Amino acid sequence: MKNRVTEILGSKYPIILGAMRFITLGKMAAAVSNSGGFGIIAASGMEAEPLRKEIRKARELTDKAIGINIPVYRPNAFEALEIAIEEGIKTITTSAGDAGKLIKRIKEAGIKVLHLAPTVELAKKAEDAGVDAVIAVGTEAGGHVGRDDVSTLTLIPQAVDAVRIPVVAAGGIGDARGWIAVHALGAEGIQMGTRFLATEECPVSKVYKQAIIDARDNSTMIAARKGFPLRALRNNAVMAIREMEETGAGLKEINAFADRLFHTGGDDPDNKIMVAGQVAGLIREVISIEELTREMVEGAKRLSSELAGTFES
Repeated sequence: MKNRVTEILGSKYPIILGAMRFITLGKMAAAVSNSGGFGIIAASGMEAEPLRKEIRKARELTDKAIGINIPVYRPNAFEALEIAIEEGIKTITTSAGDAGKLIKRIKEAGIKVLHLAPTVELAKKAEDAGVDAVIAVGTEAGGHVGRDDVSTLTLIPQAVDAVRIPVVAAGGIGDARGWIAVHALGAEGIQMGTRFLATEECPVSKVYKQAIIDARDNSTMIAARKGFPLRALRNNAVMAIREMEETGAGLKEINAFADRLFHTGGDDPDNKIMVAGQVAGLIREVISIEELTREMVEGAKRLSSELAGTFES
């Protein structure tokens, strides 16, 4: 399964762990890399030493390639990049901002970078800035999404047609069917977040995992459209953010409130933000990351063979 994306990542399979704040840390990233994918540590909102600690923890658990995600808008973006350089990280992902702000230092350090883009225009802008690949993320995705509600099905082929660099697909992918579908659209890799939430190695609570398993096709919603649009499971916490927007709260106030909700609510499924994409409706069990990766790869091979036979007949 070697292609341009696996060359950039240094992984066996072009499967990237989607960064999730305070969730995708060292242990989980190592498990994904050990399974053949590319493990990501979310640097968003992390202080320098905790981030360094998580990178080193991952290194203790795997000799495979790992990376970190850096949201460009976060105050610690440049600090996180320097830590990645000091710790010998070879590939990173960037998101939520202009990749061009970091690109000079990234290139000086010889690091590969994939940038998240929710529209074709932003994918082209990232390519012009000098990134090595784009992760085109549809509005179905969990966590922060684009403001324009462009779906994965329509975004991927347009992004592939618009840029010369590799395109990785994200948003709405949770099994081999989704992988094969976006591959047919021209994507050379996939990024998954929500599906990895329902794995044994994921550090979220059992309540959170059960909420993912119980989710249906319409169980998520987008809140904080005036801040950074956020898709999560529909509950009291997310509705409280929606109410703030409707009563005229500003961007900073909404973002600060959402940040607080990430740390409160305990195991109460009604009062804690639980990020998730629409693909949650497909997830029915908690399994190990190794088992998930194996199912993805074997399923993709089987479907490829079946489809080849169908179109040959």
